[in-house]
Amino acid sequence: MEEMEGTEMKIARFSSCRGVAFEINPNKSNPFAIGSPTKQERTGTGTWIWLPWTRNNSFKVLPPQTHTISPTRSTRTSSHFCDIDIDDADGVELEFLAEVQDIEKPEKANGVKVQKLLPKPDPPRSSRLPIILLDQGFTVYKGLFLVCMTLNVVALALSAAGHFPYAKKRAALFSIGNILALTLCRSEAALRVVFWLAVKTIGRPCVSLRIKTATTSFLQSVGGIHSGCGVSAIAWLVYSLVLTLENKDETSSEIIGVAFTILSLISLSSLAAFPLVRHLHHNVFERIHRFAGWMALILLWLFILLSISYEPTSQTYDLTMSQLVKKQEVWFTLAITILIFIPWMTIRKVPVIVSAPSSHASIIKFEGGVQAGLLGRISPSPLSEWHAFGIISDGKKEHMMLAGAVGDFTKSLISNPPKHLWVRSMHFAGLPYLVNLYQKVLLVATGSGICVFLSFLLQKSQADVYLIWVAKDIDMNFGKEIREKVNKYPKEKVIVHDTAVSGRPNVAEMSVNAAIKWNAEVVIVTSNPEGSRDVLKACKKANIPAFGPIWDS
Repeated sequence: MEEMEGTEMKIARFSSCRGVAFEINPNKSNPFAIGSPTKQERTGTGTWIWLPWTRNNSFKVLPPQTHTISPTRSTRTSSHFCDIDIDDADGVELEFLAEVQDIEKPEKANGVKVQKLLPKPDPPRSSRLPIILLDQGFTVYKGLFLVCMTLNVVALALSAAGHFPYAKKRAALFSIGNILALTLCRSEAALRVVFWLAVKTIGRPCVSLRIKTATTSFLQSVGGIHSGCGVSAIAWLVYSLVLTLENKDETSSEIIGVAFTILSLISLSSLAAFPLVRHLHHNVFERIHRFAGWMALILLWLFILLSISYEPTSQTYDLTMSQLVKKQEVWFTLAITILIFIPWMTIRKVPVIVSAPSSHASIIKFEGGVQAGLLGRISPSPLSEWHAFGIISDGKKEHMMLAGAVGDFTKSLISNPPKHLWVRSMHFAGLPYLVNLYQKVLLVATGSGICVFLSFLLQKSQADVYLIWVAKDIDMNFGKEIREKVNKYPKEKVIVHDTAVSGRPNVAEMSVNAAIKWNAEVVIVTSNPEGSRDVLKACKKANIPAFGPIWDS
């Protein structure tokens, strides 16, 4: 034991994986925060000294005092692919800070008291559902939803009041128009073009930051238009059916029956997409949304053909090509059909190499380089399920996906690695692609979330990119290959924080401090709902533009 002014103190050592020390800011309301001793505890009989440390020299006890150190946490199975902690549910690990208790047991050498570390579990963690659905305030997504609903409600009201005769006569067309709009907002082909145009036109140094952030907010939140148009399509279809039933003599029972079936299918699809259902039963939502949508599209074609060809006077059907090409409904429905089937035309079954650095994550390798910022979809069964992942690639010969084991499919990649998987060869753009809009960007990732950003470290990017990655047992859980890819990037632009080594940090405060230090224009975060929320709130408070995943992004 070392001597220091006749007192004994406990030195806790911490650092990032790159040996960069951080100040811990205790914030009990923050899920990333680490508790620290109260003022009374620090000014009592104990003295705290924080020094960098490695996993091989965690704690040292120096002669003499007693003090209480704040508790650690009980680890749990990760329920989100971006969780910082990836552990077995029943494991308890002593991290960074521990509760110290004196034991009346003298050491052989000098009779000093030995201090015992006692783990203390975290308070129960609340459900993520309120955070995902209710704790985001008024967002751009909700604003776009309200705009779509307002425009359609006004048009419906004017039509019902007799001030919009065109809409009253073509109510079914307005319903189909809304379906076309919602399909455009979810078409991976259309959005890929839109994102590319945005980066090429707005991603110039001369364009103001305000315009860039507004564009990012809009493109990230187009799901609000999708949802708003979905509800509006139902409203217009109901209105069309009411008008049709008022004039039964001008239509047929077959047309009414098909219209009611379409309404039922679209309503079922919308109910399955309700946030509560989607969050708790995602696979059910995905299958209903897909198959109900396809069936509704087939019946929509039938509805159009029957409506165009029906002759009320003779109550017969007479269809000609000249009738078809003159109807707007036909062209709208044709556009919907093309947009829906473009991604399905790019499906391929390809060979893959799956490796598992741990029981918590797998690495899936494919042939061919991919541009940074793009995302990909893979599936074991293309008609039943698709899973989206960030793509890691240097843009040359191959690309890979890092999949955290949080669901049946991702767990099966570890327990029963496949030799082939179905892929959509047309990769799609998301929030990471918009990194190229800016000049200086801070990327914040926790856990497996690193996969959506890692390509920016491996490829030359339009933006000057900086990275914070917070994860647990990085080498053990994610493998040396991922770690080595991060290590290739200039060290002065990267902070890697291993919570198994350095404890659980305040990621929100760390992000703000790093953004200020590196003079980043914008912060983009990929974390679990709590983590993303806290980083976004902290950045907003510091007047730093920040973006993260939303529940329908």
